Amino acid sequence: MTDRSSLRARLATLAFLGLSAAALPGCAVVAVADTVASVAIGTVGLAASAAIGTVRIAGSAVGAAADAVLPGPAKP
Repeated sequence: MTDRSSLRARLATLAFLGLSAAALPGCAVVAVADTVASVAIGTVGLAASAAIGTVRIAGSAVGAAADAVLPGPAKP
């Protein structure tokens, strides 16, 4: 599963659980709210991991390009 489809699946689950909480009694609402919070935290963590990975790859590409273009240090 790609990051985007996984994110969409988590958000769909989050929406479903959030909407179904209105039809449940008190204790079940607490359990559903706990699950919704866990899914939301997992989704944010997944998005952050994807963003960090993208930045690392971009940084590596920029560094490699700079190394290829810029001259090395002068030798004594």
